[in-house]
Amino acid sequence: MTMRSLFLQGPSFDGYDGGAGARYQMKREVKSFWYPTWLAQPAALIEGSKLIDAPAHNLSFDDIKHEAHARDLVVLHTSTPSFNQDVRTAELLKAENPALKIGMIGAKVAVDAEGSLKASEAIDFVARNEFDFTIKDVADGQNWAGIDGISYRNSQGVIVHNQDRAIVTDMDLLPFVTPVYKRDLDIQKYYGGYLLHPYISFYTGRGCKSRCTFCLWPQTVGGHNYRVRSIGHVIEEVKYVMEAFPQSKEIFFDDDTLTDNLPRTEALAVELGKLGVVWSCNAKANVPYKTLKVMKDNGLRVLLVGFESGNQQILHNIKKGLRVDVARQFAKDCKTLGIKVHGTFILGLPGETRETIMETLAFAKEVNPHTIQVSLAAPYPGTFLHNQATVNGWFAAERDLLNDDGNQIAQLSYEHLPASEIFEAVEMFYKKFYFRPSKIAGIVGEMVTDSDMMKRRLREGVEFFRFLRDRKLAA
Repeated sequence: MTMRSLFLQGPSFDGYDGGAGARYQMKREVKSFWYPTWLAQPAALIEGSKLIDAPAHNLSFDDIKHEAHARDLVVLHTSTPSFNQDVRTAELLKAENPALKIGMIGAKVAVDAEGSLKASEAIDFVARNEFDFTIKDVADGQNWAGIDGISYRNSQGVIVHNQDRAIVTDMDLLPFVTPVYKRDLDIQKYYGGYLLHPYISFYTGRGCKSRCTFCLWPQTVGGHNYRVRSIGHVIEEVKYVMEAFPQSKEIFFDDDTLTDNLPRTEALAVELGKLGVVWSCNAKANVPYKTLKVMKDNGLRVLLVGFESGNQQILHNIKKGLRVDVARQFAKDCKTLGIKVHGTFILGLPGETRETIMETLAFAKEVNPHTIQVSLAAPYPGTFLHNQATVNGWFAAERDLLNDDGNQIAQLSYEHLPASEIFEAVEMFYKKFYFRPSKIAGIVGEMVTDSDMMKRRLREGVEFFRFLRDRKLAA
């Protein structure tokens, strides 16, 4: 019989956006929650499963502990920042029901299966790398000794690592995740500063061709081969979303880089245009005007773009595969076409100096995304950047990625640029970007012409200033 399975994003600090779609699990400048798509995918494979996303739904352990008695299997999504808390959740669940089998998935356990299992005997197994069908095999009651992609503690207490599971190449084998959202989640709980509310997000493919040294998911779970669902399969899920979630105002395609395959991007856009949906996606800042126009003409509203830096040498250092002049032209093309851009920037990457920080700020003002996110370089275990920082001794004294409240900590420190300066530069960057007359005028203009936007921007403004205050306390 199929095990009664619970897929759990465990309770954590207030504002933790830990859905696997988020590249960096932390408290953001404006509160946001991403759909737990990587949990929903195996949940969709298993009959009778249930998905609980505790952070987004403001659930404590007391709110969910009864599930320990109604389930045979609990699968926890974990990450480096949330691991200790997730271990605690596993231990509490096991105390409620010692017979419960508890497994973990996510980048953290993918790169350190042995250490993760040794952290607590409450963890019975971890599923490494791409784990959908690994979890299905467990839930179907297969003998763990024969399940590829699993690490587990056998009956003698010895940790065993089975052979890797082959990655999924036929992505159409994976069922839709959105029926799981419909069944188990409140979509009003999911929002992002640059997306319309409420929105729906899911993947049309996995993997990213780019080799950015800091990016977590391609280096640990998704890989660098962009594997995609057929356009027809994607469109059928979009049609389901339109019927099941008529209140949804936007669909966000959370592929690492949807624009990795330009002909497919254009073909998908045309089919989306026929449905009249508003949509958005992640993109690299090198999409040509022709493709951008096809996307815009067929419902594209906003692009999430990782500019990272305005300094060409830093982009080379992180293997971004992007030229500053190309990114500059891309931004101009988006403005011409009326495509909004949410730009992300990272401070403290290898090669960063006081001068390059100001160069990136000047570049950000020039390309002028509609909204921005500024992060500190985060050397997640399993990434090239983490190995690089270890070899070169760049780690500051503090090795944690976040403090206990979920605020990001500056981990990297250089002889010429200490961690404290990099940390302080984030607040400076935000203030100098947003507190410009032209930017303030644009925000006010949005607010006075849209009452919903008025309420939203006022709330986000309060959250933004609270974010700056909390960062000062964390410094």
